[in-house]
Amino acid sequence: MTKPLSGLEVARQIGERFPDAVTGSDETAIFVHSEALLKVAHFLKESLDLDYLTSITAVDFFDHVELVYHLTSIEKNYSVVLKTRCEKDKKMDSVVGLWQGADFQEREVYDLMGISFEGHPNLKRLFLWQGFQGHPLRKDYPLDVPGGWKEK
Repeated sequence: MTKPLSGLEVARQIGERFPDAVTGSDETAIFVHSEALLKVAHFLKESLDLDYLTSITAVDFFDHVELVYHLTSIEKNYSVVLKTRCEKDKKMDSVVGLWQGADFQEREVYDLMGISFEGHPNLKRLFLWQGFQGHPLRKDYPLDVPGGWKEK
């Protein structure tokens, strides 16, 4: 089991390198501006040896979506949680160039939450068919959509 690094300490290190990137932190996570996500992710991979992307997920808060990245250093046996807030229709930078494991995970977030990732090599639906309308894990998704879910 990996030990989590202090979000406060990691946020301090990020803030020294990118003064306007961090929007907040606590003991468990670092929050960054969405525009700074890619450069912060690159910094974390190179400077803290966070060489493994454990997972990417998204949480819908009605007015915005929060992307959550779980990063791990296999060699040093520690982990970090990186979060960013984005508008539902905004394109985010892909991290596939940093962690190949982001490929399917970004496709899953796109498919189910509707967040597009700029620079993704093959951003298309992963679970649902190409003609499916909408993104069913968003809180504003209607239950009765042509081509989507239908109640019986």
